[in-house]
Amino acid sequence: MALKSPDEVAAGMAQLGFRKAALPAGKTLLLGFLAGAYVALGGLLAVRAAGALPKEAWGGLARLVFGGVFPVGLMIVIVAGAELVTGNFMTQSLAYLDGKVGLFEGVVRNWVLVYLGNFAGSVFVAFVLAYLSGIVMEPVRTGDLVTQMPWAAFAVRTANPKTALSWWQAFLRAAGCNWLVGLAVWMAFSAEDIAGRILVIWWPIMAFAVIGFEHSVANMFLIPLGLFAGSDPAYLAFVGTSAGAAGHVPVLQATWGTFIVNNLIPVTLGNMAGAGVFVGAAYWYVYLRRAERGEAAKVSRAV
Repeated sequence: MALKSPDEVAAGMAQLGFRKAALPAGKTLLLGFLAGAYVALGGLLAVRAAGALPKEAWGGLARLVFGGVFPVGLMIVIVAGAELVTGNFMTQSLAYLDGKVGLFEGVVRNWVLVYLGNFAGSVFVAFVLAYLSGIVMEPVRTGDLVTQMPWAAFAVRTANPKTALSWWQAFLRAAGCNWLVGLAVWMAFSAEDIAGRILVIWWPIMAFAVIGFEHSVANMFLIPLGLFAGSDPAYLAFVGTSAGAAGHVPVLQATWGTFIVNNLIPVTLGNMAGAGVFVGAAYWYVYLRRAERGEAAKVSRAV
């Protein structure tokens, strides 16, 4: 498997940040929409794979199943090409520190456009492909009696605690998450073939999903999905049945307000810190800071 050295990846990331900043607004928004949709499709796969697994039988393994398939989204983003803001929190920070882009036209403009595109793509998949399609609302029946709504319940059970985190809990979990996501993007660009990229993406993305860290774009899918499912008349009716009570089916407590204030805002800021500081700034200092370039190259060659 061919592999770039860390100093080569750092230089490539800075140049990539420059190219991202030069994209026209329309293309940036479209690529942002696609990336949000790809991450959401990975999330939908994870919900379908883990949502019906009985907790009493599977325990923590259900989380491992969820995390094991979730990385599909970032794999598509990297291999097919799209703009994911959580990855750009790293690339644009590094490019800015290296003097290749300006703060507003190179960093803020890119982040805002990609973020809006990611939000639109994630919510589109949540509403149209997961909710309106009926995939998440599928019931399990015994005869004509609905005995379970496992995927809808899983979506609500996911949304409720995410919107009940304290501000600092959400921020810190998001920083840890995007440290791993930034490393996944970094390592993907160190590999020079598709198989290598897929392999190095899988581990850190699986890790953050199983740990329980917070990813802003994933939450743009997961929490709205819980809001759509939990407020559906069929779900509300099922919650009030004896089967719903026996299955401890959760009542929706999350709202659009708590989604934005309690989760999306602190998680976005935490994601910025995780990728921008612990990956972008750290590796810029080691490999691209002018005074360190010569020494870093020696260290990289030695390794």
